Amino acid sequence: MVWLKRNFLWIFYFSFVGLAIIFHKGEPLFFTDGPYAIGKPIVWLIFLGFLAYSIYCSSKDSFIKALPRINKEIWVRQIGLDLYIGVAMAAFLIYLNEGSLLFVALWFLPILVFANLAVLLYVALNYGSIVAHFTG
Repeated sequence: MVWLKRNFLWIFYFSFVGLAIIFHKGEPLFFTDGPYAIGKPIVWLIFLGFLAYSIYCSSKDSFIKALPRINKEIWVRQIGLDLYIGVAMAAFLIYLNEGSLLFVALWFLPILVFANLAVLLYVALNYGSIVAHFTG
């Protein structure tokens, strides 16, 4: 029971990742044939590295318990605002790529809770279609 409570966010996150991969349609999962194809495995490596570091951090301290301690610092609040401005821009990128507010709504909670762990997953899954918008 303690393990479930301590790891609830990770259980939610990995459930989300599994569903995102299962329901992903279109381009291949890890590689693409389109322009700048090398970028897709690089994004996956960045995502996996950031995920590993996030898991390491959560093994050292609870994110939920750390928030009240660190949120007292003004720069932490500024960094948080900066992060969520970037996350809002990423949600807009998802809208531009998918053309659907419903699709953005499905990604909204994971993006709100996990920020760049969700955004990097979206970019890794949809790298080819995102790049295609810029390369025509």
